[in-house]
Amino acid sequence: MQFETLGVSLERHVASITLNRPDKANAMNLQMWHDIRSAFRWVDSTPQARVAMLAGEGKCFTAGIDLHMMMGMGGTIADDCEGRMREKLRAVILDLQDCLTALERCRKPVLAAVHGACIGGGMDLIACADMRYCSSDAYFSIKEIDIGMVADVGTLQRLPRLIGEGMARELAYTGRRVDAAEAREMGLVNRVFGSREALYEGVGEIAAAIAAKSPLSIRGSKEMMNYARDHSVADGLNYVATWNAAMLMSDDLQQALMAGPGGPAPTFRD
Repeated sequence: MQFETLGVSLERHVASITLNRPDKANAMNLQMWHDIRSAFRWVDSTPQARVAMLAGEGKCFTAGIDLHMMMGMGGTIADDCEGRMREKLRAVILDLQDCLTALERCRKPVLAAVHGACIGGGMDLIACADMRYCSSDAYFSIKEIDIGMVADVGTLQRLPRLIGEGMARELAYTGRRVDAAEAREMGLVNRVFGSREALYEGVGEIAAAIAAKSPLSIRGSKEMMNYARDHSVADGLNYVATWNAAMLMSDDLQQALMAGPGGPAPTFRD
């Protein structure tokens, strides 16, 4: 797949999605938002892609939303009617939200590998990933508060579930910078690696381990965990019972059972 603002490749069942505007610190212009949605739709629909790794090219992961894009928004939503102009703005915000929600809708796990800055819209982006990892030089900030706006593309809705209500509010209200060690301590990232190279190697190994599992079971596990996050325990238990009633008796189950402990690793269909 070719994208204007992303690098995309697929090797050994691992799709690599790389933010690729290094001369602009990977600032997220409108094309990048749309490319992100298209790329994860592609991951979702491509059987050979079993897991995705999200990273950034250049000196940092991303500096967040492109300010030129924000400054040009007035022309996009211009209308003689105030009500219609506001309606257009709402539609723009909802569309940007949808671009990032594509990571959650993607049935395959998404692993974010962050180096350098992850600011503003970058926080919205990684909050949609299944897991987050970073190098020791990484730092994070909900920067919207410093430009006089409310973060509106997912951070305020997703981050409290990741790091807790109190800490999420502190970061949202202050905009302060969180370094890699603190990000690990609060649970924003699963693990910190000593360098960017070690980060990519380590996350690549985790992605490869996931890719070796039953693709049907991995997709089902993501579906169940996303559902459980947004529903009661009772609802989640009911849904997983229905899911396994439909999906449990699969070729993947037979392959895994036949392999057994200590035997050769099972191989699964895409």
